Amino acid sequence: MSEATEGAVRRGPDWKAWLNTPWTIVVLVPLIVAILDPANLVPVVTFAAKAFAGTLPYIAFAVILIAWLKASGAEAMVGRAFQGRENRMILLAALLGGLAPFCSCEVIPFIAGLLAVGAPLSAVMAFWLSSPLIDPPTLFITAAALGWEFAIGKAVAAVALGLFGGFAIKAAIAGGVFRNPVRERSAGGCGCRKSPFSGEPQWWFWNDGERSGVFRTELAENALFLVKWLALAYALEALLVTYVPASLIAGVVGGEGVVPVAIAALVGMPAYLNSYVAPPLLAGLTEQGMSAGAAMSFMIAGAVSSIPAMAAVWSLVKRGVFAAYLGLGVSGAIVAGLLFQMVM
Repeated sequence: MSEATEGAVRRGPDWKAWLNTPWTIVVLVPLIVAILDPANLVPVVTFAAKAFAGTLPYIAFAVILIAWLKASGAEAMVGRAFQGRENRMILLAALLGGLAPFCSCEVIPFIAGLLAVGAPLSAVMAFWLSSPLIDPPTLFITAAALGWEFAIGKAVAAVALGLFGGFAIKAAIAGGVFRNPVRERSAGGCGCRKSPFSGEPQWWFWNDGERSGVFRTELAENALFLVKWLALAYALEALLVTYVPASLIAGVVGGEGVVPVAIAALVGMPAYLNSYVAPPLLAGLTEQGMSAGAAMSFMIAGAVSSIPAMAAVWSLVKRGVFAAYLGLGVSGAIVAGLLFQMVM
């Protein structure tokens, strides 16, 4: 046996890496309940399992969609939004921010390239604000957990926030603010794989070996990713519904008015949850008394303040632009929550 093979055998599974994943919590939740409160073990596990099973069709559709978008090279279409008149760029950037199959860290090199070639900050900000809020998989996961009204409302809010931020930055620049917004030395991306395709998208790619390989890889990786995070989400939701008193939730973020919505936004920013974890947990919170407007505000503020989204802004632009990003995000979250509450 070679030394390399012997080393591989001796190393075995990377348990340390596994323990740092959501699977650890998924396994620990029923074990802790079994030890501390065995009477609730079956209800907790049953609740989480039923909720997860109900989401499986949405997971399957989302995984297939994102793999197809990646393999077809649909990301190449996004760059076209940053050509032409500024108002048109802002509009298209806000729309595409919610449709593009980018994760937050993939936005970093994409935006860096746009800023490097002189794309206006207003359109870049529109894309930046709308992109973390919604994408195809998030839309279906949100619909599965909170209903299509909430999912569509979030998608509309994402576009509206992008437009609000884009035109606000345009007005600020016209007033003499943000004349030199880009850092002299900006950090690179976080290592996410970019699409290997450019130019015109190829929607039917089944006879293309490279694109088919990308499709299979993305299908497997995104399936594992969504299953992992949603298993965690429903395990936490089961704990929330079982052990957190409804009166407590209703007392803090229940009812109508500005205060519960504003509190939800301010709590949502530091307590960011993964976009795939947040909908199931918010479903549990709404069952316990959280208002629909507060839930919308919490989700939008949390997405804008996610570590990858903030890192993308911080790494590329100066602190004034970063502060504007956060200010636009939290104010937009509050307005979106209030409007959604009125509609619902």
